[in-house]
Amino acid sequence: MQARHWLSRLSQYASNQIAAKPPITDDPGRSTMSVEAMAQPRPNAPAAPVPAATRFGSIVLPLSIALISTMFGPALNAVSPLLGLAVQTLLALSIAIALPNYGPVVAIVVLLFQNVFVSICSPLYASDPSQLEFIKGYNFLSCVLLWLVAFVRYLALRRQCHPLLQRWMLASTVVLAAIGFYLMVGVLQDPKAAAIYLRNIVLPFLLFQLALWTASRYRLRVTPLLVAIAVVFIGCGLFEFAFRETWLTLTNGRTYWYLDGLKAMEAGVWEKQMRATGSVMVDLFDRFRVSFFNTPLLEPLGLTTVLRIFGPNISAISFAYGVGFFVLFLTAAGRYLLALAGFALLILCSVKGALLMVLFVLAALVATRLIGPVLTLALALMGLAVYAAVVIVSGLRIGDYHVIGLMGGVNGFLQQPFGRGLGIGGNLGGDFNSIDWEAAQHLGAVQGAFESAVGVLLYQMGAAALLPLGFCLALALTIWRLYARSGLLAQGMAAFGILIILVNGLFQEEALFSPPALGLMLCMAGLVLGHAIRELGGAAGGPQIATAGRDQHFDDSNLSRYEAAVQMRSAVAEPPGRPLRS
Repeated sequence: MQARHWLSRLSQYASNQIAAKPPITDDPGRSTMSVEAMAQPRPNAPAAPVPAATRFGSIVLPLSIALISTMFGPALNAVSPLLGLAVQTLLALSIAIALPNYGPVVAIVVLLFQNVFVSICSPLYASDPSQLEFIKGYNFLSCVLLWLVAFVRYLALRRQCHPLLQRWMLASTVVLAAIGFYLMVGVLQDPKAAAIYLRNIVLPFLLFQLALWTASRYRLRVTPLLVAIAVVFIGCGLFEFAFRETWLTLTNGRTYWYLDGLKAMEAGVWEKQMRATGSVMVDLFDRFRVSFFNTPLLEPLGLTTVLRIFGPNISAISFAYGVGFFVLFLTAAGRYLLALAGFALLILCSVKGALLMVLFVLAALVATRLIGPVLTLALALMGLAVYAAVVIVSGLRIGDYHVIGLMGGVNGFLQQPFGRGLGIGGNLGGDFNSIDWEAAQHLGAVQGAFESAVGVLLYQMGAAALLPLGFCLALALTIWRLYARSGLLAQGMAAFGILIILVNGLFQEEALFSPPALGLMLCMAGLVLGHAIRELGGAAGGPQIATAGRDQHFDDSNLSRYEAAVQMRSAVAEPPGRPLRS
């Protein structure tokens, strides 16, 4: 009887321990589910409440650290550039070493919010406005250091990593090496422009590697952090739209825009614009005013002009792409009201490329549910090809600046197939303000490459431009395969998002060279691919990043194992992605 009593007590204790054990999941509860497990929650698996202390530690603390690292550089640089560089370097390295799992989130915060602190600090640089461009580079410094620590860790553990992780890290490293070679060529001709284009071209691939390694190595609490960032980012845009003067006052916006416009004023840009259009800039708002979606076709509906919204990153087109990214992310995460608010703001931003990205991705996700992934992908690729062809043909007829810039890049590539070096040509180079656009319209092309990211890449890197472009295409198709198997919306968002951004890059520099555009989408791609690699290693019965052997390939059998791993975890705690018809 006594033995039976103790066995009963032991059984009851074990049952209590199993019931009290936290679920095997990246994050307990719907509000902290992993980015790769975003879907509708199962009714028979209610979300466990998350203690307030846990919410503070996992959301408020990392975001506070990220914001602190964002504001210190611009403020301390006014005291001493060496002090600003030293403190920014120390903060970035400390975060990369002590909080490596938050590296991608910190990088996103720094990229999206640093410029608003630059604007706040702009009165400190009234005597030397050229310093503004220098302190805008602090976010690049932080991202490079976060990436560098992660990359060194990867090199130290490379032999233990899954072969798929090794292949994608190697492929992206080859892209980085090609960019580095053309940087050296460009530095010999225009060091400043080369450095600017290095930052814009290389950042998306650094973010990809950082996110890929982090997601394959650590279990991340990404969704609540990105939702919090989205709320602040979209909230800043709505506040700017509703209370423009108050926003300019709080951010010292008038001082910032005055200092920012001095270079254009000295180059006679405003005078040329006045002679060409007959419009005279009287107030700062005249600089912000543009045609609604940059087209006269909406004027009969009373939609004539709008004031551009620049957001906390102080760049209208980049801000619109950031809003578009968060609209898609919030939709994938099931935060539909927040996504709707973001979509309304996106309309107010009046940027066609960002709006097209959102509509295309949402349509592709819906179509995948209705007609299956294979047919959806085929129709999507055909639609993108037709869209690009129509825009190019019609743009050549009407003399569209973006198409003319693309043709200039193609002509430059044909003249010099091996490229000219980073910084030679492009909107951010020294020749942009001297372009005779009227003559270019008559010729159907411009001397150089402008207003087109693909054209600029062809002009600067020649045939080597196919490396970053081909890498992005291959990555999109790989993640689409994951999405076709699992139905996880974050994967579909990344796959179709990269595809539409590549096409937008034909007609916009910002599509590929702006961190909130391709940068955020490649970061998301790294997160979902890294998670898939970690699950694949776990399904093999090994550690999180190790595999059973080097001869494994990411073929259909491994895809099935990944899908089985996702379903197994979903049955325990995570909402599953519904299998899709092929």
